[in-house]
Amino acid sequence: MNRNRTIVERIMDLTEPILEDMGFELVDLDYLMERGRWVLRLYIDTEKGVTLDDCARVSRELGDVMDVHDVIAHKYVLEISSPGLDRPLRKEKDFIRVIGKKIKVRMVAPVQGRRNFTGYLIDCQQGNLLMESNGEKVALPRSEVDKANLVYEFEA
Repeated sequence: MNRNRTIVERIMDLTEPILEDMGFELVDLDYLMERGRWVLRLYIDTEKGVTLDDCARVSRELGDVMDVHDVIAHKYVLEISSPGLDRPLRKEKDFIRVIGKKIKVRMVAPVQGRRNFTGYLIDCQQGNLLMESNGEKVALPRSEVDKANLVYEFEA
């Protein structure tokens, strides 16, 4: 697993600047074994969203770059995708962008006896997320967030 982490870090270091030059943000990255084959899945986004043509263009560009730098020594499948409606939240700017919206957060260690919180993000500052969850305000240290996602709410 430690070796996979090193590969993920190298891939991020290599792909983030290229994606930024192309006008995209690297939202998330998965490098895992699925159905007997290695899959490298990059989730990209822009303020206007991502089209299928965008994914194909990024795939061609990054596929060539990955081959030249030989980051992954074995066969793998490269997939480029939009993060979807339940976009993962990782960076501070991700949280700032969704202030006032409903999010779901899983903590590494319990806070007030709980690890899972769903509610509205009130603020993100000084390394903390301030949420309203179950009618209570709770401060969650961002450094202790295991996973966080936007909860898309459909309007009736």
